[in-house]
Amino acid sequence: MKQIIPLFILFFLLTTNLFSQTLADLKLKPKEIPKNYVLSDGNICITPQACTFYNDIETYSNIVGTVKSKAIQSFKNKADKGSIMYFEFDHVFKGDRFLQGLLWGKDGQPTDEHPEEYLAKGKFLIIWSFRPDSAIREKSEAKIEGILQ
Repeated sequence: MKQIIPLFILFFLLTTNLFSQTLADLKLKPKEIPKNYVLSDGNICITPQACTFYNDIETYSNIVGTVKSKAIQSFKNKADKGSIMYFEFDHVFKGDRFLQGLLWGKDGQPTDEHPEEYLAKGKFLIIWSFRPDSAIREKSEAKIEGILQ
């Protein structure tokens, strides 16, 4: 019985961290943005599929779940541009196969033509619409993976 209590506390702390996060916690803060990047208004998706998913997420709600909130950050510099799309769902995101098909088609994974990547963890979904060598993408991925362990 004494061993169960510490395990329960550890489980509670780990799950509380995941479920107490907000989209604001996941977004890059001004001091986290690499110096050669600037924020840009609107969306700058590499492919139209990613932005269509963001703009029309309600259309896909019966497949992926109901969105509680969403946000987008777009960045650019001389050699790189793109958007990070953040979604929080009412329940656990359930559209992995659908999203893979929408973003990548029959390839089922990122390609040079469709380089988007995403992370689905619990109620959160983050889509990076950048080229693979993007510094801002790497910075965001590291931050989000650290928060949503």
